[in-house]
Amino acid sequence: MKLISKFCGGLQLHRQISEHRPALYRTALAWTGDAMLADDLVQEALTLAMDKSHQLKDEAKLRPWLFTILGNCWRQYLRKKREYLDLDNVDLVCDNCPDSQMEQDSKIRKVREAVAALPIAQREVVSLVDLNGFSYAEVSSILGIPVGTVMSRLSRARKSLLGMLEVTTKEEQKVKHLRSVK
Repeated sequence: MKLISKFCGGLQLHRQISEHRPALYRTALAWTGDAMLADDLVQEALTLAMDKSHQLKDEAKLRPWLFTILGNCWRQYLRKKREYLDLDNVDLVCDNCPDSQMEQDSKIRKVREAVAALPIAQREVVSLVDLNGFSYAEVSSILGIPVGTVMSRLSRARKSLLGMLEVTTKEEQKVKHLRSVK
């Protein structure tokens, strides 16, 4: 008799578990964005729940227990799907290591040299607009020149800087290429 009541109780629990399927599916669909994957996750979660139903101590906590199982199935899927990187082929980036600091210092030096190579009028406008953040009207007032002159000087200065820095970059790439061949 005890076995029969346990069996009937188990069927009742399995029926209750199945009743939560639509809510589990909606949640899985929201997490995955894929109907078939959501269905697979719910199926897996329900199968696990029915297999492990003996572990549920309080039937009042059935719903959170089922969603916990669904969440675990989702995380397990994500872990299996995660792409792994071969660390031998990854370039490690370091913000404060000597190499990156030296490279950053080199870039700063090149920009300063390029700015210093500009004619004085262009250098003034570039430093006020790009380095100090003044508006064109403010620069016009500071230097006592028309706004149109500020704009044309700035345009010419930026083109010159771009040209100087591109030449420097191309030269560095040639040197790096030769170094890598050796």
